[in-house]
Amino acid sequence: MDLTAFVGAVLVTGTANWKTLVTLALALPLFHVADLYRSRLSLSVLDDAPAVIGRSLAAGAGAMVLAGLGDGTAGTARLGTAAVFGVLCLGGRSVAYAVIRRLRSRGRLRQRTLVLGAGTVAGTLAGNLLAHPEYGLVPVGMLDDDPLLSPEECPVPVLGGYNGLNEVLVAEGIDVVIVTYGRMREPSVVSLLRACDRLACEIYFVPRLYELHAVTKDTEVLWGIPMVRLRRAPFRTSTWAAKRVGDAALAALALFFLFPVLAVCAALSRWGTGAVLFRQIRIGIDGQAFTLLKFSSMRPASESEASTQWNIAEDQRLGRIGKFLRRTSLDELPQLWNVVRGDMSLVGPRPERPFFVDEFIRQFPWYTSRHRVPVGLTGWAQVHGLRGDTSIADRARFDNFYIENWSMWGDIKILLRTVGQVVRAAGR
Repeated sequence: MDLTAFVGAVLVTGTANWKTLVTLALALPLFHVADLYRSRLSLSVLDDAPAVIGRSLAAGAGAMVLAGLGDGTAGTARLGTAAVFGVLCLGGRSVAYAVIRRLRSRGRLRQRTLVLGAGTVAGTLAGNLLAHPEYGLVPVGMLDDDPLLSPEECPVPVLGGYNGLNEVLVAEGIDVVIVTYGRMREPSVVSLLRACDRLACEIYFVPRLYELHAVTKDTEVLWGIPMVRLRRAPFRTSTWAAKRVGDAALAALALFFLFPVLAVCAALSRWGTGAVLFRQIRIGIDGQAFTLLKFSSMRPASESEASTQWNIAEDQRLGRIGKFLRRTSLDELPQLWNVVRGDMSLVGPRPERPFFVDEFIRQFPWYTSRHRVPVGLTGWAQVHGLRGDTSIADRARFDNFYIENWSMWGDIKILLRTVGQVVRAAGR
């Protein structure tokens, strides 16, 4: 509809030339950043109007600059085209929204919905969805270990307890999950929802004290009850694919340009320990094992010792060369090949040995959540000094924070801080 609106604006204003296309090239990304193309439950042209008009005019002003201020009247005409484009966009969206609401009411374009919790709020919400099909959600059931509502009071059946969430999502073909908490504690809800990260369903939650909750762009209001849309896990977004391409390209370039450094480190390792590379099994994404590479920094230990000894910083077999390689983190450079092969990423949670992974999961249940993404050469925890004999609980929290808040710029910041630490020889 927006593309049709642009064609209409060009015809109305008579500005059909290649420079006018700059307006469209600017407007569509601006609309995307404003979430104007995100699937929504509540459809309102009046809610869209400020963003549509403001970004259309911004695109027109940008086109005036990029396509040449010296165009005089033609440049001003492009701004007029942008204004007409914004108005026509609103008209087109009003038609599209009316069609979508009509189709939803007739049983089309609807999403199968599961409600977590079986309390008063959950019952009210499910009843509202049944009574108002224009929202496009079809509640198929609830999950709760100890439902507050009796079977007669539940608008939809209780399909089991919380532990059956994954099975119900797959068996019922669920598209949307709405969290109303019920009697479940918040930490337990977090672990459940993290387990669903690799499924395609969208997740919303009703805020605590929702009567006082302020509506934002991430909020959907369903018949008076606000629901906050949970940000999609970063590894479910299109940007994540660019991360993998960038990792492989940068790692390959680093191997090429650092070849002299790698050669010197290899010679030092051979001279000091009698071996060049040290290979060790580590745990990566989804708990899968892979072989991690390092420059050898000490005389080879037995396989059992290498797999179960936590820290070798004070090991007597660690000579001056080994200490230098570890302090400068040069012993980690062979892991660039792990990145190229796809075992690792440049930035991510640091991989650990299977023995310690099992121990940490027993002590800290949220530790396993850090395996949702590829492990990294460096990470958010490491640039905050969490390495060696530091808190595992803190590391896991930092790693999970990184995963939930990942961005490409965040990776760049971590890499720059890592370079600074290497230059200062801030390694183990």
